[in-house]
Amino acid sequence: MNRWSKRPSGANVLAGAFLLLVAAVILYPVLMAVLGSFKTNAELSGGGSFWPAHWQFANYSKAWKGANFARFSWNSLFVSVAATVGTLIVAAMAAYAADRRDFPGKRLAIAVQASTMFISIGAVVLKPQFDLMVAVGLHRTLWGVVLILIAGHAGTYFMLASFMRSIPRDLDEAAMIDGSGFFRTFRSVILPLLKPGLGVAGLFVFRSAWNEYILPSVFTMTNPKLQTLTVGLANLRYGVSAAMQTDLMLAGACISLLPLLLVYLLANKSFVQVTAGSVKG
Repeated sequence: MNRWSKRPSGANVLAGAFLLLVAAVILYPVLMAVLGSFKTNAELSGGGSFWPAHWQFANYSKAWKGANFARFSWNSLFVSVAATVGTLIVAAMAAYAADRRDFPGKRLAIAVQASTMFISIGAVVLKPQFDLMVAVGLHRTLWGVVLILIAGHAGTYFMLASFMRSIPRDLDEAAMIDGSGFFRTFRSVILPLLKPGLGVAGLFVFRSAWNEYILPSVFTMTNPKLQTLTVGLANLRYGVSAAMQTDLMLAGACISLLPLLLVYLLANKSFVQVTAGSVKG
């Protein structure tokens, strides 16, 4: 039978319609935010037409200057990159040791890792975290935020642990027969094979760190120059006359999405490799 003559079944049509509906629900707020960033504040408050009456491209330049985007973007980039790299290193090493070695308290360590996933990193543990950073002298730097974000790596650990189990242990044994030690095997053999998992996990860690608001807000109260982009965007809410600047907030939010889109494009190859591997398997 000619493959072009095949018609989709009713189940496929329903599944496709459902996916299109879900995509529309997800993309509609994003589209409204992008279009709203080109409207005037009065037009947004009055609930005008779907399209901007007059495209206000100046909103982006005002938002860039008003939120001090150059400095705050650098602060957010520093926190996100440092937290991503640190989390991937710690989580990958922990997953490798837990999967390849037996040691006393292994099950307890894994159980503790799992339990931390149910503990909020926000208001519940914010004061103890801040007191700890005060004790080590990191409460007035962004390094305190980075270390706290790295400490909450349980989700990344379990994600990488599942990838680690798919790597045959025969490779470890072959490397050790050739004289490679435990850490050298991890660096030279395991890490290259773990790249798809690191790419996927890194995307989620970077997104979470980039969107973090509570921790940077608390740690930068006494030093506004260290504020991240999310904190700077919140400061755009009200202008000098105490009027809401929704148009500038939407423009700033659209600008802040660009780094996330760039990271997704860089990590897209990892998603393709993971998908291809799962289909092949």
